Amino acid sequence: MTRSVAVILKGYPRLSETFIAEEIHALERSGVAVTLFSLRLPTERQIHPVHEAISAPVVYLPEYLYRQPLRVLRAWWKARRRPHYRRARQVWRRDLRRDLNANRIRRFGQAMVLAAELPAGVDLLYAHFLHTPASVARYAAALLDLPWSCSAHAKDIWTIPDWEKREKLGDCRWLTTCTRANFDHLRALAADPAKVALNYHGLDVSRFAAAATAYSNRDGADAANPVQILSVGRAVAKKGYDGLLAALADLPPDLHWEFTHIGGGPLLADLKRQAAELGIGERVTWRGAQAQSAVLACCQCADFFALNCRITADGDRDGLPNVLVEAQGCGLAVVATELSGIPELIEHGGNGLLVAPDDHRALTAALHRLITGPPLRQRLGSAGRSVVLKRFDRDRNFVPLHRMVIGDGAGAAAGSTGITLDHNPRHREKTAEDHRNDDLQGHA
Repeated sequence: MTRSVAVILKGYPRLSETFIAEEIHALERSGVAVTLFSLRLPTERQIHPVHEAISAPVVYLPEYLYRQPLRVLRAWWKARRRPHYRRARQVWRRDLRRDLNANRIRRFGQAMVLAAELPAGVDLLYAHFLHTPASVARYAAALLDLPWSCSAHAKDIWTIPDWEKREKLGDCRWLTTCTRANFDHLRALAADPAKVALNYHGLDVSRFAAAATAYSNRDGADAANPVQILSVGRAVAKKGYDGLLAALADLPPDLHWEFTHIGGGPLLADLKRQAAELGIGERVTWRGAQAQSAVLACCQCADFFALNCRITADGDRDGLPNVLVEAQGCGLAVVATELSGIPELIEHGGNGLLVAPDDHRALTAALHRLITGPPLRQRLGSAGRSVVLKRFDRDRNFVPLHRMVIGDGAGAAAGSTGITLDHNPRHREKTAEDHRNDDLQGHA
């Protein structure tokens, strides 16, 4: 039985990866000893409340090997004396021949440091993301002759070659992913499909219930009281913010709305210029990266939420963006694209509106429907919140992952566990009566 886990992350802490922090916190509360290994130093000053609640120590591996040569040299000197060093090096060199670049070299160096500095008693290496963190976990596991597992999400699945996915699926003990689309794709590549498990991310429904939006009658007719549109996401190509801005600009000029964007990202300056060029710059507020408390406050003031995800030229795409689950957890109506795992959360016309990716006219029409339709917003928002409460409760969705971690096998998800997150009644599994009461409180 697994008692101690090393979690390998691309970066920690990250505002955009709340779902990972929630999972780490849940592992700690379940009694598993956790040590975090991050491939990168943090780049954001703000953190979420859940990051403050995590007590696990964090080890930052050398982001660039040349910056910490003595640390890497000591790790190599220790690694080469291990009985499994030759096997681990063979695995890495086979990868390097097919993917010859400095990044692949860096991953083996990081794996040696991880192996050298791993606390005694760790039973399992667990990587979040199938690309670089899984490579480091795989090489370190080979060095140490330890099992390793992985959680796969979005870009990490769709931007690496199939040969790499197949070999990692063959080597890992189990892999979990967060959407049916990901699940079907990875199972088709796995020699042993039973290794792959589907487990949706969850959120603290009690926290989001407290931030439920107050529905308004704003319909875009009053210039003094414009409809409030919110979006949360990094300013990167796959989020499609250029298309969303263009769709907003095509709305009738006598329709009154304001758009708030939360998130950082490399395209932020370009988007600000685009908004100005489209003549909607004064209607757009750019909040930058924000902690979850600020996001929740914006959800309470918004009328609906918009996200325009797309597939980029290199295959990158979202899985099931957690911001959609969070927005619906607050009771917000949502318009999004019919892509990847999004239809697994949103049923068009039932608990949200879906449009095809890059369908500019359809997106403009959907925005118009929500701006001018307060009753539609309330119906979709209420239905969306009900779906989240039933299917995306953090503590309920954590149970199968916990079984996999402590049982160290995908088949463990079908077993039973004596998991107790803590003694706070808030963390018990919710009953149907609890959900009905939440609904009444959230929409009173």
